[in-house]
Amino acid sequence: MAKANARLSIVVTSHTAERLEDIFELFDSVQGQCYPNLEVIFVAERSAELRERVECYAKQRSMANAKVIFNDGPSGLSASRNVGVREASGEIIAFADDDVVLFPDWAEEMVKSYSRGDSTIGVTGPGFPRWKDESQAWLPEELYWIISCTAFTGWNGMREVRSAWGMNMSFRREAFDYCSFSEDFGQTTGGQAAWKAGPVDDAEFSINLRLRTGKAIVYNPNVRVWHKVYPYRLGFTFVRGQAYWQGYTKALLRRTYREDEDTRALVREYDLLRRIMLRLLPRTLGELFRSPTIARKKLTITANALFHVALGYAAASRPRLAGFTRRYYS
Repeated sequence: MAKANARLSIVVTSHTAERLEDIFELFDSVQGQCYPNLEVIFVAERSAELRERVECYAKQRSMANAKVIFNDGPSGLSASRNVGVREASGEIIAFADDDVVLFPDWAEEMVKSYSRGDSTIGVTGPGFPRWKDESQAWLPEELYWIISCTAFTGWNGMREVRSAWGMNMSFRREAFDYCSFSEDFGQTTGGQAAWKAGPVDDAEFSINLRLRTGKAIVYNPNVRVWHKVYPYRLGFTFVRGQAYWQGYTKALLRRTYREDEDTRALVREYDLLRRIMLRLLPRTLGELFRSPTIARKKLTITANALFHVALGYAAASRPRLAGFTRRYYS
């Protein structure tokens, strides 16, 4: 069981100086935590300017608990996370995206989540959208996965989940004695294309970890972050790519981890599909008369997302289709 004052290490990775303002705001939210025993490990790659400016900001803010390092080895999200793990000193190692803002009690709630016992190996929590363009707030919650948010309003208490969400998650240090983040599932290309080979190193790590340890990953609704949503994330091209790779990698995970019943049955995905078909679509069709412009936007993005999820899922099991589509979506 984690001690009440366990040291918490927060690993943050980034590869572009375009995210500097986001990173600075994240650092400010780390300093604003009401839990004192923590450190932040920032891993920069590809950009020496990024490392230098983040290091300078940490010094200006007197962040003695911040360590800024450069990943000059294999590149990508997973590789940088693994570098951060090796540098971390905490009993609990957390991960946050470079464009999130932590709630003031985030660290306290994260550590507290492990008090339920040693059967908990990891913890995750919701990511609420912080819209850079408020006019896009029409996006329904059923489609929040497109923008890497998971604000499940119906999930009021703690519960076990299949996998943690990379923008807001942590694991006991011992977890990394069993496995590390797979570079096959966490390669970044940069820019608005966002991902190559699927943004699911967090899911793959979580499933692998649960199977190896027999322990649980827990969702705590009080472990909260804001996740920034830039306008391009609702553009056709980004949605198309995000949906395709979600479908592709879900099929890949299902084939890889057949021994995990939840993964094999895709329980969460089928539940979400039912919500879309039985709640979101009827509700949106009813809005066509009251708010036709918004309703059409919802229907368009839903059709775009579902089509490309299905295409990605099909491509994962058909080599010829996969070869064609991977060139198109990479």
